[in-house]
Amino acid sequence: MTLDSVGPRILVFDSGLGGLTVFAPISAARPDATLTYVADDAFFPYGELSEAALVERVVALMGELVAAYAPDLVVIACNTASTLVLGPLRARFPSLPFVGTVPAIKPAAAASRSRLVSVLATPGTVARDYTRALVREFAGDCEVTLVGSRWLAGLAERALRGENVADEDIAAEIAPGYVERDGRRTDQIVLACTHFPLLAERLRANAPWAAELVDPGPAIARRVDALIGPVTPRRRAELSQAIFTSGAPAPPSLQKALRERGLTISSAN
Repeated sequence: MTLDSVGPRILVFDSGLGGLTVFAPISAARPDATLTYVADDAFFPYGELSEAALVERVVALMGELVAAYAPDLVVIACNTASTLVLGPLRARFPSLPFVGTVPAIKPAAAASRSRLVSVLATPGTVARDYTRALVREFAGDCEVTLVGSRWLAGLAERALRGENVADEDIAAEIAPGYVERDGRRTDQIVLACTHFPLLAERLRANAPWAAELVDPGPAIARRVDALIGPVTPRRRAELSQAIFTSGAPAPPSLQKALRERGLTISSAN
């Protein structure tokens, strides 16, 4: 990979704010990188789009982003999108590395002692054949419960924007993932939507018992780091850009949350 004087250019893409849970470990792993975060909030949530419409939207938008920011690598920090668009994106941009986000079923199954594993995802990710294939390949000896939460990603967005989110609403979304069977309890919860780790503390606080929450962010950062190559001596001199495709103004609470993550909002292109 050929990098110029500005260091590696990494674009992190999501439908909304969930990709921040991937952006953070990448930013920590690559202090030499020029990072751009893009939230396609004009079309959030992606689960409301048909598969064909989602692919068309992301491929077209990525063409604009690649032209504008010339990234050396792109992270699709969205499980719903990754299960559909990685193939079309790699075909459209064959020389550009894309790193996807898929449910961390393999490590969860390997770590489970009760052999009861739950995958907490959006309805779209739960419905994908890709997700079920991961279960068959890596968790054949586990009882896997697939939970398609319709509202949890939106609750995470609201919380990060400083809006009130009730504990009972969170508890209701995660309850189906906690299964008791013959004296055993679910001990691994795969967070198969990058929005969900934004609520990690509240997920634990509202869970009926303690279970490991499997966050894919660190593993994605390691993959990005390996593909980019050795860290160069330069360090970022300023805040990274956050692009919101809707162009809607961000409330002060969201601006603060972004600054804490090393991001400043730029106008959409």
